[in-house]
Amino acid sequence: MTDPERLLDKVNTYSRPSDLRITDLRIATLVGVPFRSTIVRIDTNQGISGYGEVRDGASKTYALLLKARLLGENPCNIDKLFRRIKQFGHHGRQAGGVCGVEMALMDLAGKAYGVPAYALAGGKYRDRILCYADTPRSTDATELGERLLARRKRGYQFLKCDVGIDLLWDVPGALIAPPGARESQAMHPFTGIQITDKGIELLAAYVGTIRTIVGYDIPLAIDHIGHIGVSSCLRLGQALEPFTLAWLEDLVPWQFTDQWRELTTSLTTPTCTGEDIYLAKNFAPLLENHAIRIAHPDPATAGGILETKRIGDLAEEHGIAMALHMAGTPIATMASVHVAAATHNFLALEHHAIDIDWWSDLVTGLPSPLVQDGHITVPDRPGLGFDDINEELMREHLDPRDPSYFAETSIWDGEILRDRLWS
Repeated sequence: MTDPERLLDKVNTYSRPSDLRITDLRIATLVGVPFRSTIVRIDTNQGISGYGEVRDGASKTYALLLKARLLGENPCNIDKLFRRIKQFGHHGRQAGGVCGVEMALMDLAGKAYGVPAYALAGGKYRDRILCYADTPRSTDATELGERLLARRKRGYQFLKCDVGIDLLWDVPGALIAPPGARESQAMHPFTGIQITDKGIELLAAYVGTIRTIVGYDIPLAIDHIGHIGVSSCLRLGQALEPFTLAWLEDLVPWQFTDQWRELTTSLTTPTCTGEDIYLAKNFAPLLENHAIRIAHPDPATAGGILETKRIGDLAEEHGIAMALHMAGTPIATMASVHVAAATHNFLALEHHAIDIDWWSDLVTGLPSPLVQDGHITVPDRPGLGFDDINEELMREHLDPRDPSYFAETSIWDGEILRDRLWS
């Protein structure tokens, strides 16, 4: 590298951030990364692009409908634009577009100012982010325990697995359920499913086997317990207390604050929920009523980087830790890393893609593998911290039902904008 090249390498060659304008929004939908995710790319008049991610399973339309509301705007005005588009998000996957756009705005603003996204969120508390390893389920407790132990041997220091009533359906006398309950999509309190003493004993033995294999000196959380009511949750939770679990996740729907408070005050194992909640204000009832012990937002649902940071700050005011749900590509992962770095009461970040060897290589300029010794190092590079996306690898994993790769989206440019919520 010549001396002039070295000099340019240290200079921001873009125009002034105040002159930055959004010129385009495009998307590409991937599968098996580890699930189905839509990548958002926002382009600007200065040739820099920002990337975000729509949560797994969400429609790309949630992002595309926001395009006309962003064109011509300065992406550095993150709060202004978030306030403009947040009405188009909702709980669960419907928040995907707003969240993906917010991540891309943070990526762009960081690149324009030459600072990492965590700096825009107030700075960082830590240089490395602890990841907790989600693990594929098994009907055999020993097999699942060995899978978890293999994760531990790879350096993961926080584990999670699924333990629930799906293990009991074919065991006579383990469950009591009305006709059709197994196929029901009803919320937990409305299914009528109950666990018998036999079922409780079987699940407790299952968890006991896992604990014996992985050891009692490592955090172990459980999820996907099943659509059962509070009474069965209490009985099961009490039976699992000898195993000192890190948390019991999503026991009942997050909307039922009173039921969560009953569970939390009756169990010694921490309770955890929040991956489907949109915006900090909707976490407030759970936090203000001390109805949970661990807040569990997903930045791809909660509102993006800054809104998830607000959730963490609100939880901290009530003495509650924040873990992060995450099941996406390295783009959503890095957005989560910046949230985790900037949030004082952060606990651990979920990682779902441990068994996908090429997953880290979907972006360039970061360590590969991205997770090392159970941690992700917080990058100090601008924006989300990676150089670029890996076009060749992304093209290999495009959704065959929607194989376009950041194709033009001009059909969305002229959408009617009558969004004001007051007269």
